[in-house]
Amino acid sequence: MDDFLIIGGGIAGTSAGARLAALGRVTLLEAEDGLGHHASGRSAALFEQQYGLASTVALSRASADYHAHANGGVLSPRGIMFIAGDGEEKALAADIANIGLHPIDVDEARTMVPVLNPQAVRLAAWHEEAWDIDTDRLIQTFAREIRANGEVVTGAQVTAIRRIPTGWEVEARGETYTARKLVNAAGAWADTIARMAGIPPIGFTPKRRSMARVAAPEGHDVRGWPMVVGAGETWYMKPDAGALLISPADAEPVEPHDAWADDMVLATGIAGWEAHVTTPVTRMLANWAGLRTFSPDGNLVIGPAPQDRDFLWCAGQGGYGFQTAPAASRLLADLVADRPPEIDAETRAALDPARFG
Repeated sequence: MDDFLIIGGGIAGTSAGARLAALGRVTLLEAEDGLGHHASGRSAALFEQQYGLASTVALSRASADYHAHANGGVLSPRGIMFIAGDGEEKALAADIANIGLHPIDVDEARTMVPVLNPQAVRLAAWHEEAWDIDTDRLIQTFAREIRANGEVVTGAQVTAIRRIPTGWEVEARGETYTARKLVNAAGAWADTIARMAGIPPIGFTPKRRSMARVAAPEGHDVRGWPMVVGAGETWYMKPDAGALLISPADAEPVEPHDAWADDMVLATGIAGWEAHVTTPVTRMLANWAGLRTFSPDGNLVIGPAPQDRDFLWCAGQGGYGFQTAPAASRLLADLVADRPPEIDAETRAALDPARFG
């Protein structure tokens, strides 16, 4: 019997598994053939410490040192810029206040992103402290730490969960896995796993986020451009390996599924970008969608279920999974080990599954 059985091989499950591997043997079960297939593999992957609810900001700040230094670090400079056209002044002012941006003039913005249209962009704000995250490296590092004291099993969709006197039995791909504690890191399927285990669901809502990868404007090297966001986060653009990622920043509630992008939704995001630049989008290279899963109050859900403390929640990342993973997984391990968490008491209460009864 293992000490920990983790369901879900995205950033939540792999980071939790890596931390828990220091406390006992871990088996991680992932339904797909590879890790990070769903939301984790479709993330814009930006580390911005001041973005999100207060508890998310606390986790991000507590994760900064790990991201920057552990195993050589996984961050590279990017920066983030918000822009506004006529009538968007109030939305940009809210962004400046929420994220800690500082206003810059349009000419300065155009030195960073030369295709910005001065006839359309009236205001801009900038924040240097935003970084790209090497998501694959982060997941694979966590996976290696799991394998040092356990195993990672892919293609293992869970079909049954039973509570037994010594812990849990889980059936997947025709085999039975047992462990003292069960970690629910199943992303959009977290409530489904809870029901299978006889634990009341939280009431998570998966929300679709669509993305198009388009060719860079001809004659421009976009590698050093910052991420650019429409005021009020109505769309965003992020450079990606010589091309551009463009999203309509959609958040449509959907049922858990292997998400795909809607053409009309993508067109909205592309139009948002095109309305503020001098060069049209000429060619779409690829498109996809992922599910960002939110708890009812928008905070992550980290820790033991009040109904059964051997059932551990690690869910509700809501698009902040990568940037919060080091601290969120450390908190889970601290709670399991019954040691004083590094995270403050107010943040722990905001993340505690017990807040849902």
